[in-house]
Amino acid sequence: MNEELEIEKSRMVKSHDIHLDAEYADWIAELKHRYRSAQVKAAVRVNTEKLRYNWELGRDLVQKKAEERWGAGVVEQVSLDMQREFPDADGFSTTNLWYMKKWYLFYNDADTKLQRAVAEIEDEKFQRPVGEFQGTENEQDIKLQRPVGEIEDEKMHQLGPEFPAIFGLVPWGQHIEIITRCNSIEEAIYYVGQTIDRGLSRPALINCIKANLYEHQGKIVNNFAEHMPELQSKLVQEVFKENYDFGFATVKHEIYDEHELEEALSNSVTSLLLELGTGFAFIGRQKQLITGDSTSKIDLLFYHIRLRCYVVCELKAKPFEPEFAGKLNFYVNAVDDLVKHEDDNPTIGLLICSDMNKAKVQWSFRGICTPMGVATYNNVRIQEMLPTQEQLQERMELLQREMRTTKRLMKG
Repeated sequence: MNEELEIEKSRMVKSHDIHLDAEYADWIAELKHRYRSAQVKAAVRVNTEKLRYNWELGRDLVQKKAEERWGAGVVEQVSLDMQREFPDADGFSTTNLWYMKKWYLFYNDADTKLQRAVAEIEDEKFQRPVGEFQGTENEQDIKLQRPVGEIEDEKMHQLGPEFPAIFGLVPWGQHIEIITRCNSIEEAIYYVGQTIDRGLSRPALINCIKANLYEHQGKIVNNFAEHMPELQSKLVQEVFKENYDFGFATVKHEIYDEHELEEALSNSVTSLLLELGTGFAFIGRQKQLITGDSTSKIDLLFYHIRLRCYVVCELKAKPFEPEFAGKLNFYVNAVDDLVKHEDDNPTIGLLICSDMNKAKVQWSFRGICTPMGVATYNNVRIQEMLPTQEQLQERMELLQREMRTTKRLMKG
């Protein structure tokens, strides 16, 4: 009897036939968002505590003068002791312990400089006015979150630089690349900020450092300060580069025009957006503008999500000439009047040319009230310089013959 009753009560879980309205849908969406946010915060907290541990282990090796006190092999011994106690944990290799010491020393050598650089980046990321160029709600939640007990930990460790909160937002592998490849505190903190803002993977970070993004960023020739509010001008200058690496684009001939360059860039939109930086959304190429009986075409049109404005991009496969500024000014004003929404910020013009004379650019900007900047590009590949399929096949056959000959000689 009991078995029959249990069978009757048994059922498959399924969606029920209930009244689901808009309020219920909004609530479920909110629950999902909160759960995803909690997952991310938990992951950030775990990463932060692991990094804090690495920082403090490196600090101990320095402050205790471990090698002088216990001998040259003490780091290897610490590695063995920790791995024996925690066999399932990673990160206790001898190499990793040396990196922990190097990490702490890199920033400890200039404690005041570290505090100043971290304060600047925290001001930008944590204290930006509400509603002005803000990221997603989730981004803000993550960046503002401080692990429980952090304040107490900071009070316990007053010797040497404290563990900066922003370091907890960067994976350990990226920290290693930064301290290994950077030459100054300012440069290192810049790449810490880029890793946080752009979510850079380790290979992507390495590429940014190799491209010397730190030196090129924010040095574009521009008139932003004259025609934009101070905070907005600063953010815009950080977005644009002095020089763009178009190594992903291939043109057919050594002498090419703007149309061919534009087509080569458009064929690799993903690479183009990565090179431009975080926040750029591609709207289109050769956007037609009809004025009276004439038609003009904007080379590339973007919308920048964080800056909340359109970006008109004009390409020139030649050095800068003064008339380029007038044409770009015309396009920027047209987009402002015909495309820009009232909630958008003023449209920005970006001219990318093969070379420029900065004085000539600055004189050309006088009297122009629209915000614009001029940058250069390099590394466009020429298709004729690349080996054909037949040439590659010949090289492969030659390599195979050489390998066979080498094997015969080794056997003989």
